[in-house]
Amino acid sequence: MESTTRLRDAPQEQAEQANGRPTRVNPLAPDDGRRVTKEEYWAKWYENPYPNIDVSYEWNNGILEAKPLPTPLQLDLYNWFLDILRRYVESHPIARLINLETGFSLTMPDSKELSGIREAVRKPDIGVVLDDNPILWRITDRAFKGVCNLCVEAVSDSTLAEVRRDTEEKKRDYALAGVQEYFILDPDDRYMRFYRLGADGRYEEIRPDAEGVIRSRVLPGFQFRRRDLLRLPDMKNLALDEVYAGYVLPEYRAAVVRADTEAQRADTEAQRADTEAQRADTEAQRADTEVVARRAAEERAQALEAELARLRQQHS
Repeated sequence: MESTTRLRDAPQEQAEQANGRPTRVNPLAPDDGRRVTKEEYWAKWYENPYPNIDVSYEWNNGILEAKPLPTPLQLDLYNWFLDILRRYVESHPIARLINLETGFSLTMPDSKELSGIREAVRKPDIGVVLDDNPILWRITDRAFKGVCNLCVEAVSDSTLAEVRRDTEEKKRDYALAGVQEYFILDPDDRYMRFYRLGADGRYEEIRPDAEGVIRSRVLPGFQFRRRDLLRLPDMKNLALDEVYAGYVLPEYRAAVVRADTEAQRADTEAQRADTEAQRADTEAQRADTEVVARRAAEERAQALEAELARLRQQHS
C-alpha cells in the first residue's frame, strides 16, 4: 500500500503534469482529481482511505471527486428532508433509503468515449430504492448495484464547479442512467429544483400546485410544501398539516384528533347539562308561577264568595 505522503502528493503531481503549473491540494480531500480505475476506486477510495481525514469520494469516468462538506444551513435542510422521507418510508414501507456514503454505479451513453459509454459511481445525499426495483439491495451490500429510483442532492456551492456538478452534470447523468426523479435542495433557494424523467428520457421540472405543494410519483403520497423547505417546521406541526398528515407522525395526529374529539364531546355534554339545568329552572319557575296564579285565583274566588254572601245578607 502507498504511504500517506505519496497519496497526498499524487494529485498535485498529476495536476502539475496536466496543467503545466502547480496546483494546491485540498488537505481535506487530498485525492480530489486523482485518476484511478474503477477497480482501484472500489478497492481503495470508495470507503474513506485515511483514518484521520473525514472525506468521501465519488468516481466520475476515471476521476476521483470529493464530496464537499455542507454548511450548517445545508445540513439543517438535508436533515429535515431526510426526516420526512424516513417518516414516509415508515408509514409506507415500499422503499429503502440510501444516504451520504452508499454509492451506486451509473452507465450513460457517450459518443465521445471510444466504448460509447461513460461510467460513474455516485453517492447521493439521499437515494430511494423501491422494493420493486429490478435490482435487489441486499442487507449485506455496501453499495447498490442497481440505479436509484429517486436521488436527492443538497447543493454544494462553495465553488462554481461544485454548483455545476449538482445542477448540470449530475442532473444530466442521473437522467441518462434512468433515475426517475431528482431533487436539488438549497436553503438559499437559488438552485432548488425538482425534476421528473419525461417520456423523452430528459428531466422536466416538477412545478408546485396552486398551494405550493410538490408531489412525487415515485413515492405515491409523498408530498411537501415548497416553502416549508425554507421554514423547516417542527414535525408535530407537520403532523397536523393536511399536506403531511398522510405520513408524518400519524400516531401523534391520531392522538391529537382523539383528544380534540373527547374535548368536543365533553363540551357537548357540558352544554347539554347546562341546557337541561336551564330547562329545569324554567320548569320550576313555571311551576312557581302556576302556584302563585292558583293561589291568587283561589283568593279572588274566596273574595267574590264573601262579597256575594254580604250582598245576599243585605237583601234578605
